[in-house]
This record gives sequence, C-alpha cells and structure tokens, in this order.
Amino acid sequence: MDLKQLEYFLRVAELGSFTQASRALNIAQPALSRQVRMLEVELRQNLLNRNGRGVTTTEAGKLLLEHCRGILHQVERAKEDLGRVQGALAGRVAVGIAPSASKMMTVRLTRKARKHLPNASLSISEGLSFVMQEWLLAGRLDIALLYNPSPSAELDIAPLTCESLYLIGPRGPHPSDKPMALEALTHIPLVIPNRPHTIRMLLESEMSTIGLKPNIRLEIDGVPAILDLVADGAGYAVLTEHAVLTSARPELYHIRPIVQPQLLSRLCVATASGRITTLTQNAMLELIRETARQVYPPAMIQTA
Repeated sequence: MDLKQLEYFLRVAELGSFTQASRALNIAQPALSRQVRMLEVELRQNLLNRNGRGVTTTEAGKLLLEHCRGILHQVERAKEDLGRVQGALAGRVAVGIAPSASKMMTVRLTRKARKHLPNASLSISEGLSFVMQEWLLAGRLDIALLYNPSPSAELDIAPLTCESLYLIGPRGPHPSDKPMALEALTHIPLVIPNRPHTIRMLLESEMSTIGLKPNIRLEIDGVPAILDLVADGAGYAVLTEHAVLTSARPELYHIRPIVQPQLLSRLCVATASGRITTLTQNAMLELIRETARQVYPPAMIQTA
C-alpha cells in the first residue's frame, strides 16, 4: 500500500461515495475505484460495502480507517516538523465559515495567515452551518465557524462570540426604537430562511418555550434576498445588526431590539473530535480567535 491509496480510501470512506470523493480529490472516478480496489486486493479483505446509494465501511474498513487517520496525520506532522527546521509551519488547512461571519472575518483572517503562516495553504469555504457541520465530520473541513451548533460527541466546540438578533423592517418616516417583546412576532409577518437555517431554528425554539409560533409569511434562503424583500414591503426579518450594516444599502432598513427574552446567535469554532489537529491547524485556530477578538466588540466576546 502507499500513502496515496490510504488517502483515497480515507476520503471515500468519510464521504460515503466514490463520486463525491472523486470530485473532492480531483481524480477520475474509475482511477479512484481502481486504487481502492488494489488496496483491498493487497490486504485480501473487502474494505467497503458498495451499493447503489454509495458505500459503507466493513469491519476491516473501519479498522483501517482509524489507522489511516493516524498514519496520514503523522505524515502531516513530519512535514510540519521538517518545515519548522526552515522556520515555518506548513501544510493545508481547510476552514469553513458561515456567510455572515465570512463578511466580518475572511479578509482579516487571510491577511493574518499570509503573515504568520506563509508556507501553509489555506482553503476557505462558505456555507450554512448545518452543511459545514456535515463537511467537518466528513473530513472536507479541518475547522468550521458555526452558528448555534447542537452539542455533539463528534465535535469539539468552543464559543467565539455572540450577536443579538433584531427585528429588521423597512425604514419609515417615524421609526420607533422601542424594544419589541418576542411574543409580538406572532403578529408580525416575517420573511425568514427555511429549516434548518440556524436563525430559523433558534427563533422557533425560543418562541416554543413561551408557547407561541412566529408568523411566517415567506420562506427564502439568503440574507441579501431576505433584505430585498423587506425593503420591498413583503414583511420583516430577524437578523443580526451586522447583516444589515454590511448589506448593499443599510440606510433602507430600521432595526429594533428583540427582548423578553433577548435572542442571541452564538458563533462557535468547531473541529472533529475524532481527528487530531496538526500544529498548523492549531496555529490557524489561534488566528481565528485573535481575528474574532478584533472584529467583534469586547462585550459580545465576554457574553460568549
């Protein structure tokens, strides 16, 4: 066996699909299948159960999968140690960032990475938190910045910051700055993302605790589209202040605090608990924490 075969098998096993693995590895699917089959022939054991919906690991495959993670991690550590002889950390780090956090952090983070980790390769993906959580567990990401992740034995989660959610409406001639009780959202038509978007899930969860449901008029994914509909008079949105301030025309909107209770959206940094982080990944985690401290107000960091 060689390292390339182990990497191919690892990616197929984690993604549960030759098709998805071939895309992630940028290799033709027949060539990928052939390499994994050669590995099975050499080990004289079937490593994968193949079916029309994808693949699952056999008992032998599960055992090899754990060894693969350790072996490939040690290879990365060896490369890093050799890189440190030259005075720098190296290796690839794949980071996933939720869209609203990406607007706040991506430029600063890449700038820091170029300065402090010049020999490392940084890959940044943007996606919704529930999607990136799957990517993290599948091995497509090393680190993910997630909003309101559910506790999981498969993830190591640490809070970065939290943001208050506001009621966002079109700016009228006499806007009111008076805070609005959460229960009032039963009477206000809302334009809101589809499930399982984290803001939608948080809003429904908090309202269910007081025995109420939000008044949802339109369901649409994408903050820019939601804000366009709000400006057009289709309804109101529940979003962070930063989502409005970083929009194309923030002057079109009016923001009112939501209270009783206050809605807080928590941004967390997560890694897969079953996968050992490399030195380069640990350095990137520290750069992420440092960037969050610079981007978000101190009060928000302390609340987290």
